[in-house]
Amino acid sequence: MTPETSTQASLEFADSHCHLNYEGLADRVEDVLARMREVGVRRALNVCTTLSEAQSVLDTARAHDFLVCSVGVHPDYEDVVEPTVEELVRRGDHPKVAAVGETGLDYFRLKGDLSWQRERFRVHIRAARELGKPLIIHTRDAAEDTIAILKEEKAHEVGGVMHCFTENISVARQAVEMNFLVSLSGIVTFKNATQVHEVARELGLEHLMIETDAPFLAPVPHRGQTNEPAWVVHVAQRIADLKAVSLAEVAQWTSSNYTRFIEARLAS
Repeated sequence: MTPETSTQASLEFADSHCHLNYEGLADRVEDVLARMREVGVRRALNVCTTLSEAQSVLDTARAHDFLVCSVGVHPDYEDVVEPTVEELVRRGDHPKVAAVGETGLDYFRLKGDLSWQRERFRVHIRAARELGKPLIIHTRDAAEDTIAILKEEKAHEVGGVMHCFTENISVARQAVEMNFLVSLSGIVTFKNATQVHEVARELGLEHLMIETDAPFLAPVPHRGQTNEPAWVVHVAQRIADLKAVSLAEVAQWTSSNYTRFIEARLAS
């Protein structure tokens, strides 16, 4: 069975991280969402990366009962309005805003004095704790500091998700211990992504979610194209292959984990 025919088995999937308001998707969002629903992707989280886009991200989520969204400022963006705890809490106090982020640390794209990035990360965690909503964490080449700040700011009280996870299994297990889920993207379908393959094999399904990060990181067999939520089924299929379990089992677990993430807020 191919991902495109998964609906024949009445499987349901959830895309835990996409950017529907980004260029490449925003101008055709209704068609994108229709294709997503056709292949069994029933729910998705539309992720915010700047305060300037926060209202449009929320408006997209409000227009569809199967979408929710987040509020946050991506750690890579320097020339943007800096968030405060108060602003994030104000914008996050809406039933359609399910999470705070994406936030975190990125030492791959940015170099030099990144103390501002670490402070921005702390602001997001504090806002999430005040709202009682989970965090969406971006971390790249910064695992040690990411874990340390999560611990220092008591992020386990709200938990969250390690988005587009590419770190090793040890980091994954530390995140799980702090009430975080681990979300795998199209990278898991790439032949050379051996570290991500190990995480998929070793981490229990009860700790995993799936995502596209659309419009980025399209999975095989669509690599290099503009990604979209419908293709999260390929991510699920690759995890099933790596774990030697059925696609149905991956669909069931990751959808259940998404529900827990969104509806239960991962509260301890």
